[in-house]
Amino acid sequence: MTFRTYSELIELPTFEERFEYLKLNGIPTKTTFGGHRLVNQILYASSEWKHVRNQVIVRDNGCDLGIAERPIIKPNKILIHHLNPLTLEQIVNHDEAVFDLNNLITVSYATHNAIHYGDESSIIPSAPTERTKNDTCPWR
Repeated sequence: MTFRTYSELIELPTFEERFEYLKLNGIPTKTTFGGHRLVNQILYASSEWKHVRNQVIVRDNGCDLGIAERPIIKPNKILIHHLNPLTLEQIVNHDEAVFDLNNLITVSYATHNAIHYGDESSIIPSAPTERTKNDTCPWR
């Protein structure tokens, strides 16, 4: 598996490129942190996680994959995604990867699911960057 970093991710200019960099094409299994619901709940309820979560949201301006043109409108739909899946051992041992800002990115609920499960159908494509005369005109 490739080791992903926020510093590499932000060098990619488009949402689509960032999504490709992150997508896992699978589902979390019992060997990953995602398979341990109680540990998951304890971590995400901790004051340390809430502090780091707020730092990530501020750094990314509350935008999906940190793309300024993709603000996440509903605050309860903002998630913080670990760029590299965590293991139970990393959580239990307070591994630095759990709270490392270079391992975290702000994502929407839809983007988070698409990263993990590979279903891109719920993601709204980016608007075209090149504009043409009358491209918003419904009558041509």
